[in-house]
Amino acid sequence: MSSAPLYKRVLLKASGEALMGSQGFGIDVAVADRIASDIAEARAMGVEVGVVVGGGNIFRGVAVASKGGDRVTGDHMGMLATVINALALATSLRKLDIDTVVLSAIAMPEICESFSQRATLYHLSLGRVVIFAGGTGNPFFTTDSAAALRAAEMGAEAIFKGTQVDGIYSADPKKEPTATRFEKLTHDEVLQKGLAVMDVAAVALARENHIPIIVFSIHEKGGFRDILAGGGRKTVVSDT
Repeated sequence: MSSAPLYKRVLLKASGEALMGSQGFGIDVAVADRIASDIAEARAMGVEVGVVVGGGNIFRGVAVASKGGDRVTGDHMGMLATVINALALATSLRKLDIDTVVLSAIAMPEICESFSQRATLYHLSLGRVVIFAGGTGNPFFTTDSAAALRAAEMGAEAIFKGTQVDGIYSADPKKEPTATRFEKLTHDEVLQKGLAVMDVAAVALARENHIPIIVFSIHEKGGFRDILAGGGRKTVVSDT
């Protein structure tokens, strides 16, 4: 593995479910601390890190719509869940003395700063980990889309998608043990095969901005660092 990181600026996307650990709901602080330690290792390598965390461990907006409620209101509730998760992860990072800032797409100045590209680049230039909360700030968009959008805005060289498994498979390997695992794919292949990596809008946005997507297990301690160093187990989505 290389001593120099493969990328100097990356966006880490972690699902809200990852923060649950073995719990059925909410935030497992031990898991948040472990993810924070993985981010700290990346920072120690000199990598600039932005983070988007989902909110599915607390609330999903589509759950409201599926029961006849208003989708817009549901999505706003989901955005608030991502703010809670962002604050939890920021707390874990600060326990490790990692300078961290939370930027929210929904203004809530008493809790965190508001998002802007200018603020993002400023904080990154000071070596801070930037956690993006509130999704895109708009309903009908997932946090995957928010991750692709923020990656483009911050000039990230790659999107690291932390999942429940160690790469992209042709089907859910937990349900189909014979599912094929892919080492490398193009953005178009992901879209054409309908692979459940990120939603279509997110993959298309990453493709248009020539940002590779690296899919790995968020539960593999040290996995983030290993991939940045040129090793690790992952699937790379790239057109180069």
